[in-house]
Amino acid sequence: MYSETKLLLSITSAHLLSGLFAFIYVGSIYASKNARLRFSKRKVNLPEGQARLKLQNERWRDDPDVIKARLLAVTSATLICCLIVFIVVKNFNRDDEIHNLTASAWVHLGFTWSNALPLLITPLLFSGPLYVRFLDKTLPFQKGWDFEDDVLFRFLSIVGLRNYFVAPITEEIVFRACVLTVYHLADASRMKMIFLSPLVFGAAHIHHAFETYHRYGRTATAAKRAIISTIIQFAYTSIFGFYCCYLFLRSGSLLPPIAAHMFCNVMGIPQPNYEISLMPNRKLSISAAYLLGIIGFVGMLKPWSYTDGSLYWQRN
Repeated sequence: MYSETKLLLSITSAHLLSGLFAFIYVGSIYASKNARLRFSKRKVNLPEGQARLKLQNERWRDDPDVIKARLLAVTSATLICCLIVFIVVKNFNRDDEIHNLTASAWVHLGFTWSNALPLLITPLLFSGPLYVRFLDKTLPFQKGWDFEDDVLFRFLSIVGLRNYFVAPITEEIVFRACVLTVYHLADASRMKMIFLSPLVFGAAHIHHAFETYHRYGRTATAAKRAIISTIIQFAYTSIFGFYCCYLFLRSGSLLPPIAAHMFCNVMGIPQPNYEISLMPNRKLSISAAYLLGIIGFVGMLKPWSYTDGSLYWQRN
């Protein structure tokens, strides 16, 4: 379906639209007074790597009222970005009936089902961390796992809703579905879509430097920390974006990148050295689990990620 796409946009227009999507998404959390952060302007000299305590009149990103306002803001921004995509498709297909336009936009945005295999690629990569959790008996239904703490409190709290549901879903819709749709309509190559479009996703996280600078005391050391952490965050969010773009293009569905995003947020960044230091007698098996996960990921990424009928990855 929709195997042939007319050239609707120029690459420049696609760049501008992807930048607009990022601006709408990030800008939404600053447009509302309730969603904006508020920090004291005084400088505080702190030990290296130590964040200061929150003051009474400040508003930090984990405050429940801030989170609620931001969830509403980014959800609204996501709907606006989807509407823009619909308008772009509609303006260049004026003769089509509304239900055909809706179906076309729906498929372009990846609101379709995927088979199960693309959903298993990320857990395969995390074989090492999953094995460590198995040893620690903290996987679901093991002795160290608790339904109240590990499900209700973690996932259904306001912080959990942000971290594991709203943020992954809205970010993938905007920075994968909307951005890749406009690049596809501009007939961008797969390489550009995979390796260029995620830079917008990485850049959208730069604003966190403002928070880091204030939380660490507004000193020269705090500024240095903010710059370094922002560069690192830009790098790993862009790399993660490469992966999610590949999943989206190969599967033609938003489900695999959303699932990958959620899973990575749950697991966090792997720390093999730290895990081995806690279980030195399991060093060999932990190392082997990490190695097998990486090998399996590299070997299975291509065959498991493809879904027949993907709009973005038509086989000749």
